[in-house]
Amino acid sequence: MSKKIVFIVGSLREKSFNKELSVFAADALKAKGAEVSYLDYADVPLFDQDDEYPTPAAVARVREEVNGADAIWIFSPEYNYSYPGVLKNLLDWLSRPLKEYDFGGPTALSGKTVALASIAGKSKGAGVRAKLAEIFSFEFTHNTLVDGQGTGAELAPEAFTTGVNTFSEETKQELAKQADDLLAAIAD
Repeated sequence: MSKKIVFIVGSLREKSFNKELSVFAADALKAKGAEVSYLDYADVPLFDQDDEYPTPAAVARVREEVNGADAIWIFSPEYNYSYPGVLKNLLDWLSRPLKEYDFGGPTALSGKTVALASIAGKSKGAGVRAKLAEIFSFEFTHNTLVDGQGTGAELAPEAFTTGVNTFSEETKQELAKQADDLLAAIAD
């Protein structure tokens, strides 16, 4: 049975460099027989406990998709040495109980194997990967992080103005290795 991996891209930008980065990882996973899907979460509302129940339809949908996955792989830009607000909002929703008012009960993220990657400036997204690793290292989530803080790639400075980036062979190889490590972590 093929493994299901949900990709979460931390930028909703149409031509996101991190979405482009994810394509190499998707190709590596698919070549090994894994099933890859991208989580569409643009319609997830801002988290507000006053509106948590009944669970909004968009939230129920993304929770179901993540909960049904064998693993998730997050590709995120780095904003101010951290994660984008839209990604944090999604993670806040996904970290809430699956059953209403079952605090301490399972969430969509409970027990998930998680991989991280980022393409950013000279930092290679070290800040965002560290912050995300911190979120997934909390004891109550029982997550397994594959390759620690994951893969970081440097975005060519001109890419910010041209909108075009060329990915190095080294980056592609690092993602292929991380894909292998992720599949090994979720093997039966």
